[in-house]
Amino acid sequence: MTGHKDQIDIRHARSGDIPALVSVINQAFAIEKFLAGTRTDEGRLAATMREGVLLLAERDGQTLACVYVELRGERAYFGMLAVDPNQQGQGLGKLMTDAAEQYGRNHSCKYMDIGVLSLRPELLPFYRNLGYQETGTEEFRPSRRLQGKVSCHCIVMSKPL
Repeated sequence: MTGHKDQIDIRHARSGDIPALVSVINQAFAIEKFLAGTRTDEGRLAATMREGVLLLAERDGQTLACVYVELRGERAYFGMLAVDPNQQGQGLGKLMTDAAEQYGRNHSCKYMDIGVLSLRPELLPFYRNLGYQETGTEEFRPSRRLQGKVSCHCIVMSKPL
């Protein structure tokens, strides 16, 4: 998938991509002020990449966006969808969601799931527009502590592939 100068390439992330990915992910998730600390670091991201696959989008060697995908039998799960804030509003979120879904299809998954934090209600219309529907809720098990007196749960959204 190389060629045209403005072309975006999507590929599996490798260990050498981790520093750039940590930067993009932490910038994209900085909006989540209700959680202490940063979204990830090199150690946590390396561990995540051992559980599933991290797809990344790049143009001219610059990391633009990423998404984590985990296979769970006939279901796939995606999360940690992150777009460099300087690149937002250009369709990269949809592009990465499409890539995650295709990865699931390529591995015979019939459904794709995502957990949206209840403290991020602005994300629900985005995923509904991509064909996802709320299917339930789950307990939120944060890797970092919630700030202040807020409560949070995951809204599970699913889509047939």
